[in-house]
Amino acid sequence: MKKTMIAAALLVLTPQAFAAAENYVADTEGMHASVNFKVSHLGYSWVVGRFNDFKSSFVFDEDDAANNSVEVTINTSSVDTNHAERDRHIRSDDFLNVKEFPQASFKSTSVTKDDDDGEYTVKGDLTLHGVTKAVEFEIEEVGAGKDPWGGYRRGFEGEMELKPADFGMNYDLGPAAATVHLEFHLEGVRQ
Repeated sequence: MKKTMIAAALLVLTPQAFAAAENYVADTEGMHASVNFKVSHLGYSWVVGRFNDFKSSFVFDEDDAANNSVEVTINTSSVDTNHAERDRHIRSDDFLNVKEFPQASFKSTSVTKDDDDGEYTVKGDLTLHGVTKAVEFEIEEVGAGKDPWGGYRRGFEGEMELKPADFGMNYDLGPAAATVHLEFHLEGVRQ
């Protein structure tokens, strides 16, 4: 009886027991993933930009969202608003201070499923400008399936708002620019 219980316990702990959790790496090489942002310009329009160099991976378990996680690391000097002078200013001490803080990162602490439509709440730690803050935002699954090259892909999109002043960036661009809207699209390739 004891041997049967041990064998059953070992069977439960085999990798097949965890087969539902899948590991993905964001397809940044093929540019099928992006981290974008927008900030109001004087309340009249938007300045939009992106980070061209970042890495991301995530774990997805369709049956148990508690097993899900996501990590993102951004090279802050890769900021690109399609305007060289503005990009130099964003990289300076007034904003990202990329010499002192070359990376920004996010690591989830929990993921919960909101409904059956592929929406999730992600909580985690965002580190920006040397300051780490707990954040929460919504993501939505865009889709999943086989790709033409024999792989399997899964995509998510989400958005969060942050205040640069909360992360020690106090350069005043006026009240309309006090909030940055961060948007991401992550298409991951199953490993």
